[in-house]
Amino acid sequence: MHLGGKFQACAFVQVGPTIRGAWQHCNFRAPRDAALDSPRGFRNNRRVKQSIVTLDLEGVLTPEIWIAVAEKTGIKELRLTTREVPDYDVLMKGRLKILDAHKLTLSDIQAVIATLGPLPGALEFLRTLRGFTQVIILSDTFEQFAQPLMRQLEWPTLLCHRLVVENDRIVNYQLRQSDQKRKATAALKNLNYQVIAAGDSYNDTAMLIEADHGFLFRAPENVRREFSQFKAVEHYADLLALIKAVA
Repeated sequence: MHLGGKFQACAFVQVGPTIRGAWQHCNFRAPRDAALDSPRGFRNNRRVKQSIVTLDLEGVLTPEIWIAVAEKTGIKELRLTTREVPDYDVLMKGRLKILDAHKLTLSDIQAVIATLGPLPGALEFLRTLRGFTQVIILSDTFEQFAQPLMRQLEWPTLLCHRLVVENDRIVNYQLRQSDQKRKATAALKNLNYQVIAAGDSYNDTAMLIEADHGFLFRAPENVRREFSQFKAVEHYADLLALIKAVA
């Protein structure tokens, strides 16, 4: 048999009426292509580190959903967010008790969300950002809340959690993964991405710490003070400039 300009010793074994092609003692060697070993060849194993941006959702691109619900219902306790309460589990259990006490349903909350839109300038910022790098939204919101907002933001990739709903009542919540913002950031780094992160609340700080570059955007004074190692900006143009400088 003639392969690659050299004869190779091969044998076929006939079994009954059929032929079983059994390769025996075949030392096939493809002809060497010197181009493969060149700096542009396929054996060049130098890795290229690409950049990817991870963003919080509420407070960075959209209004805070729970604050909007608080304003609509007059229940001031629902104004608390991860800007004030570092422990997300404590915050959510408190919210569930309030919803149950006031008989608020998922439909009630979704009706409020339907009135919301992106923060002024957020869509233009996101469009510009997605024009030169990949973007993932890492949020502690829920699938049942996020869809109308994602539609208005032109469907960026979102990683978030899920509510447990029975007869339109929110009875519990399920984390997609605990500490998901930090773990997602670490996973992206493990895929050889340079991660650039931006958020505004306590629940974003683990993501910012894990990222290669972390920035605070419109964060309250208490968060800026406790995490002063991160540059803090108030305007999308400034955040975009920070990202472009390291992307």
